[in-house]
Amino acid sequence: MSVVIPHEILTTTRMTEDEMKREIAVMLFEKEKLTLGQASRFADMNRIAFQHLLASRQIPMHYGIEDFEQDINNLRQMGRL
Repeated sequence: MSVVIPHEILTTTRMTEDEMKREIAVMLFEKEKLTLGQASRFADMNRIAFQHLLASRQIPMHYGIEDFEQDINNLRQMGRL
């Protein structure tokens, strides 16, 4: 699904498309609608950069089983487990 953000909205908010995507990702993460991985992908950021963004806004991390399992799978793929 694609979401079209009218140029008028970007102009009114004085945001770029990337900034708007980050704001939406942060909001959905904060409301626990997206996991850390989902939110970072939505924002087109790697997890560490997204975590830094959250920390700069003093937004606490919620780290669930799905996040843990994804981290384990990533470590296995990297040959670190």
